[in-house]
Amino acid sequence: MKATVKMGVVLAAGLGKRMKSKRHKVVHEVCGKPMIAHIVDEMKAVGFDRLFVVVGSKEEQVRDVLGDSVTFVRQEEQLGTGHALMQVAPHLGHEGVVAVVYGDGPLIRREEITRLTEVVEQQGATALLTAVVDNPFGLGRIIRGEQGEILRVVEEKDASDVQREIKEINSGLYAFAVGDLQVALSKLTSDNAQGEYLLTDCIAHLRDAGKSVVPVVVKDANDIASVNDRGQLAIVQEIMQRRILYRHMMNGVTVVDPGSTYVQADVAIGADTVLMPGTILEGKTVIGEDCVIGPQTRLTDVQVADRVKIEYAVLASSAVASDTSVGPFAYVRPGSQIGSDVKIGDFVEVKNATIGRSTKISHLAYVGDSDVGERVNIGCGVVTVNYDGIQKHRTTIADDSFVGSNVNLIAPVTLARGAYVATGSTITDDLGEEDFAIARERQTTKPGYARKLRAKLGAKSVD
Repeated sequence: MKATVKMGVVLAAGLGKRMKSKRHKVVHEVCGKPMIAHIVDEMKAVGFDRLFVVVGSKEEQVRDVLGDSVTFVRQEEQLGTGHALMQVAPHLGHEGVVAVVYGDGPLIRREEITRLTEVVEQQGATALLTAVVDNPFGLGRIIRGEQGEILRVVEEKDASDVQREIKEINSGLYAFAVGDLQVALSKLTSDNAQGEYLLTDCIAHLRDAGKSVVPVVVKDANDIASVNDRGQLAIVQEIMQRRILYRHMMNGVTVVDPGSTYVQADVAIGADTVLMPGTILEGKTVIGEDCVIGPQTRLTDVQVADRVKIEYAVLASSAVASDTSVGPFAYVRPGSQIGSDVKIGDFVEVKNATIGRSTKISHLAYVGDSDVGERVNIGCGVVTVNYDGIQKHRTTIADDSFVGSNVNLIAPVTLARGAYVATGSTITDDLGEEDFAIARERQTTKPGYARKLRAKLGAKSVD
């Protein structure tokens, strides 16, 4: 038996003026991902053979988000939803199934799109996704026939008092047999109050042709929520965030306070990890198992292995190996690789550095552009001085070295295995294996001179 060709269309030509933005509406992010990318990902999961995106205003922004993962079709003038689909019609042929969704509805799920296409495949009818809501004000009402089929969609302004009591509304999401759609599109006109070619008018044309239009009631009315302004964007964001956190919790993650925890769409988290209040996980962050993240921690594009504890810290574009602790009040900047069983303590900043296994940087240190080996101790107040005003230089500290408190390491400089740097030193020269270095001014003490110094400084301040 020949497989049915399935095609998907995402309508994204309208600009969305109510967003009051320089950006196209559909590229605004929901939980860290442009809303149209959410939709395209769900469409791809359905398994369409071809996926079309209709673009118009600011189309370059949409193209930048989706790249070559879809086929773009341009709508030169925005003359309505039916007109947008007319632009795709020449690419569809006359056989198969086509599903139509909107680029500003990021909560739609693959399961509902699949249900639509199955109606067409199994019944040969057109399928329209509908929802039953408590407050249908302003939305198109579904008028059903005796057999439960859709007779028409009546807009609020055209509805009678009885029709306004109907709770079932039109989502605008369809699936058609391609041949039926082609016929319906050929009959569309712009002879209406809006002066546009409207996709909803296809229902009447299909009914006139003796075709059935079957309602598919969405399981969660939130799935059809669309974004037209910043207020609706915030509402959709909140719903999406609840869904993301629920999914992680069902996979074995403990979220102590969902109301103060923010996890973006593409984050992965292992079982038995605990997210404390104030945790923010962004981008392509991956968290292993048995970790404790937070409180008040932000990770962006960070790879975290198992049994890691990170609290009151900010990490970006870096990796942390197993059994390591970071924080409180630590900052791991991009390009850093933190090994296993490492301690990155309070007020430590690590930047573009590799930190080897079992190394301890307990507090008040800056380690930038550095390669630090295993079992190294870096004391309080240590600074790798990596910038000479023109370019950055690297510091290398080999295994089993000890760097005392308040040491400056002037890069480029290398400390070989087992080197020992005394507290308060400024190191400019390389050290060999097991070398000891002390580089500080010999102390000079002038008995009673502090009194004279204060008097002198006081006299100057009067002047």
